Amino acid sequence: RDEAAAVVDEVGRALLTTYGLRSLSPADPAYHGEYGGDPIHRDRAYHQGPAWAWLAGAYAEAYHRVYWDLEGARSLLRPFEHHLRDAGLGTISEIFEGDPPHRPRGAIAQAWSVGEVLRVWRALERA
Repeated sequence: RDEAAAVVDEVGRALLTTYGLRSLSPADPAYHGEYGGDPIHRDRAYHQGPAWAWLAGAYAEAYHRVYWDLEGARSLLRPFEHHLRDAGLGTISEIFEGDPPHRPRGAIAQAWSVGEVLRVWRALERA
């Protein structure tokens, strides 16, 4: 249990954003906090720092399993309620920039983002 809590805490400290987990820590020299530019620049940054929305679900679930803090776990998913009315109506973007304000990027409607956030939201409702 202590090891699991240590992992959840470190992931939260190093990778957690408002809209998911970064693919790389800002402390890493290869980190790219912004996602934009031409296709070559976007491809270079794709796995070097953007936050992946679908990982918010896995992190919220792990947080709940470790701490049994239902409200804390739900709070990790709440920003998506606003986002559902933001970039693509009723859906969740593929990725978000790693740096604040974590602008939505990539596909405006990504099935794995929607599916995982909704799966964990429902699981937390039943917890």
